[in-house]
Amino acid sequence: MRISPQQFTELDLEVHEILRGVPLNDVSVLDLPGGGAARTIEDVRALMHPPESGSSSAPVRALFWIRGVLGRLFGWDPAEEGLHAESYVHKLPPEVASRSSVPPGTREGPFRVLYVLPREAVSEIRNATVHAFSCMAIRPTAEGQRLYWAVYVKPVSRWTSVYMALIEPFRRFIVYPSILRQLRGAWQAAYAEPGAASEHG
Repeated sequence: MRISPQQFTELDLEVHEILRGVPLNDVSVLDLPGGGAARTIEDVRALMHPPESGSSSAPVRALFWIRGVLGRLFGWDPAEEGLHAESYVHKLPPEVASRSSVPPGTREGPFRVLYVLPREAVSEIRNATVHAFSCMAIRPTAEGQRLYWAVYVKPVSRWTSVYMALIEPFRRFIVYPSILRQLRGAWQAAYAEPGAASEHG
């Protein structure tokens, strides 16, 4: 389910200051039942798989395969030697970096981690089409946890808006729903049964 960006910006999160000025493209929410109030964002990250992996649906894998082919064909994804000069790792407040459970700049597939805090995590990807950021945050609810997934997109050229418009139907109606369904199923398998929270805590 999508929510308004304003609802997301009202949450007490580090990302609002760190990505100040970067356009917030959209925000999705997913209610995750069970698990208890002590769950962290690492519990969510542990259940997620790369969209191009065998755990994803066939349409999602196909879309990421096509994107990879186009990226190689048009040179959208050049190999990086170290951190890009425009990486927001360089702009990360030292206090936030010191609290991250994953070293800032760690590569995870095509993304690099900015930081991972107990209730919030941000990663970035930069190529010839976009400089995008994925922020996930959780807040406890009466039934479990509510996951917020925000996507920020910073233009890198005049083609960024065209590229985002072209992929919008695919990511909105195929990729995001598939990822969230997979995550909800994995969460329910891990935490929804009685006693699961203590077994995984």
